[in-house]
Amino acid sequence: MSTNRNHHISNQEIFEVEASGFEALCLRVFDYQYHNNPIYHAYCQALNRNPENVNRLQRIPFLPIRFFKTHTVVSGEFNPEIVFESSGTTGSIPSRHAIKSLSLYEDSFLNCFRQFFGNPDSFCIIGLLPSYLERGNSSLVYMTEQLIRLSGHPKSGFYLYEFEKLAALIKEQEQLQQPTLLLGVSYALLDFSHQYPQRFQHTIVMETGGMKGRQKELSRTELHEQLKNNFQTETISSEYGMTELLSQAYSNGSGIFSCPSWMRVVLRPEDDPLGFMDTSTSMGHKQTGPMNIIDLANLHSCSFIATEDLGVLHPDGQFEVVGRIQDSDVRGCGLMTLPDSHK
Repeated sequence: MSTNRNHHISNQEIFEVEASGFEALCLRVFDYQYHNNPIYHAYCQALNRNPENVNRLQRIPFLPIRFFKTHTVVSGEFNPEIVFESSGTTGSIPSRHAIKSLSLYEDSFLNCFRQFFGNPDSFCIIGLLPSYLERGNSSLVYMTEQLIRLSGHPKSGFYLYEFEKLAALIKEQEQLQQPTLLLGVSYALLDFSHQYPQRFQHTIVMETGGMKGRQKELSRTELHEQLKNNFQTETISSEYGMTELLSQAYSNGSGIFSCPSWMRVVLRPEDDPLGFMDTSTSMGHKQTGPMNIIDLANLHSCSFIATEDLGVLHPDGQFEVVGRIQDSDVRGCGLMTLPDSHK
């Protein structure tokens, strides 16, 4: 396996990709990762896919996300600047994502944030991410930390369980009509909203998911209804991201997510790792299935990820997350025998 084919794919090419050039760039990234990522290379070989017979987007294999729990998924050889870890649940194995370049991650989340919300310095930004802060090595905490820094607002910052202090701060910002972004994990936002309900007129509430067994699991619709009632606001925004990705999708309150230009969600049949649902034949109808994600910012790991989330894909490329695939084991994992050096 060659380890020197980089095709000189630049950050600019990734973040300025247009719809007309998306497939061509995906094929270049696939070629690079096939030749430089030992885990992805072995997976593609097990499925008999290679640059010679992958000539369109629909033929690119998507690596099952669980490999980030068991192997080091990297393209190229490098000493990572940081290794992000997933939160998981007690006793579970966390995913680990080795990051070659934090500047690439920063370019990704800043370009995306500006596209959906504007410049961070327009907001007072508050992070309510207690369990993530306690654990450390969280990509979500890193992103929020940088957004807080770039906001430049003296009251921006993280809060653990200081709900009384947080409620007073938001009340003050509301009185000043200061645009505020309250970004929080679902269970903490729900607790805060029950204990300190107030009217939000200048505050965007953004939930990042994650009940993590803290409370009875709620659907996103149920969660948003409770938050809207308690905060007396019309919309709740959402962020969709994960440790294994360097990009995020956002919803402006409808529970329907949009991706930046360098990220795309496609669906697969539940029992077929190589399947690809073609929305062009859906006659304008929504489709439901397990979600595959293309994240071209994942240049130094794997840009083609088969998740364990169940999604609804709209004809315009927007999507909803409606659940998880229970006890899923994407067929094809068992075909691989990897040397210990790759684990």
